[in-house]
Amino acid sequence: MLRPVFGLSEPDLERELLRKGVGALAAGRASCSDCGRTPLVGERVHFFDHDVVVCELCRAGHGGPPERSEEVRHSERGHTVRLRVRPAA
Repeated sequence: MLRPVFGLSEPDLERELLRKGVGALAAGRASCSDCGRTPLVGERVHFFDHDVVVCELCRAGHGGPPERSEEVRHSERGHTVRLRVRPAA
């Protein structure tokens, strides 16, 4: 049996680590300012005045064109392994 560290039991430690991990994931993503939904990878998000992020579903509720639109990208974009061609010897 594991000894509690700093008075935390094993379930409390697991719960705290899970809460910390979910908080870190939520901090790095944009959510719609209208409905609060997190857009999916490949979906377009629209930026209006003062960096208001709006998903594709809520865009109709805003008048006028957005300042810019971007596609939601995967978090590992740019971190993939690329094959390199060796120069001929």
